[in-house]
Amino acid sequence: MDSANRVSARPQWLGVLALLRPQQWVKNLFIFVPLFFDGRIAEVQSLAGAAVGFVAFCLAASAVYCLNDVLDAEQDRAHPVKSARPIASGLLSKRAGVAVSVLCFVSAFLLCLLLPAWPTVVRAWGVLLAYLAMNILYCFWLKHIAVVDVFLIATGFVLRIVLGGVAASVSLTHWIVLMTFLLALFLAFAKRRDDVALYLQTGQAPRKNIVRYNLTFIDQLLGIVASLTMMCYILYAVSPDVVERFGTPRLYLTSVFVLAAIIRYLQLATVYQFSGSPTKVVLGDRVVQICILCWLLSFILIIYI
Repeated sequence: MDSANRVSARPQWLGVLALLRPQQWVKNLFIFVPLFFDGRIAEVQSLAGAAVGFVAFCLAASAVYCLNDVLDAEQDRAHPVKSARPIASGLLSKRAGVAVSVLCFVSAFLLCLLLPAWPTVVRAWGVLLAYLAMNILYCFWLKHIAVVDVFLIATGFVLRIVLGGVAASVSLTHWIVLMTFLLALFLAFAKRRDDVALYLQTGQAPRKNIVRYNLTFIDQLLGIVASLTMMCYILYAVSPDVVERFGTPRLYLTSVFVLAAIIRYLQLATVYQFSGSPTKVVLGDRVVQICILCWLLSFILIIYI
C-alpha cells in the first residue's frame, strides 16, 4: 500500500486527534507551578481552579497548533517528520484545520466560565487573548525572526503560569516568572539546535529562519541560558523571603537535581543530538525522569513534611 492509500485509510477522527497534539499538553502542567511553589497544592478549591485553567489552556494551545499546521502545510510536506501531520499529509483539509482551531479556542473561553468569580474569569480571558494574539503574530511574522521566535515561545510558558496564578488565586513571585522564562528559553534553544543539525544533514531548512542560526551560536546560547537558569534557582532557594515563607533554609539541597537535569539535557542535545521535542525528551529519557522525580520528592519532603 503506497503512502497516499495509507493516508486515505486512516480515520479522520485520528487526524483531528493528531492535529490537537495531546502529547504536547504536558507542557501545560506549568499552570500548576504557582500552586506548588506557594505551598497550596493540596487546597481543593485552588487545585480545582488550576485544573480548569489547565484544560482551558490545553484547548487554546491546540487551537494554535491547528492554525500553525494550516499555515505551514506546504513547508511541512518537505520535512521528514512533519510531513506526517494530518494537514500536510492530506488527511485533513485546511478548512477543517481552521474549524477545529476556532472550536478549540471558543471551548477554552467557555470553560473559563467555571472559574469561581467573574473578575477571575475576565482575567483568565485576558491571558488567553494575549496568548492568541502573540501566537497569531508568531505564526504570520515573528517566527521568521531568529532569536525573537524563541523568546516568544518562552513568553508562552510565562503566560501558562500567569493563567495558573489567576485560576488558583495565587500571586506570582518574580522568582517563578524568571525561572519559568529561563527554563523555557533553554528548552526552546535546545529544540532549535535539533533544527540546525537537521538542516546541516539534509540541506533542507525545517523553518525559514534556521539559516540565521548555527551550532556554535546555539551551543553558546545554551551554555549562557543554562548557567542563568541554575543561578536563578539557587538564588531563589537561598533568598530570605523564600526561607521565611517555607520556614526552612534547606531548599538549596534540591538544586543538585536541577543541575543534574540541565547537564543531562545538554548531553542529550549536544552529544546524542536528541533535543527536537522537549516533551519527547522528558517522556523518553529515564535519566531526566529520575532527576525530575528526585527534585520533586526532595522539594515536597523539605517544604511539605
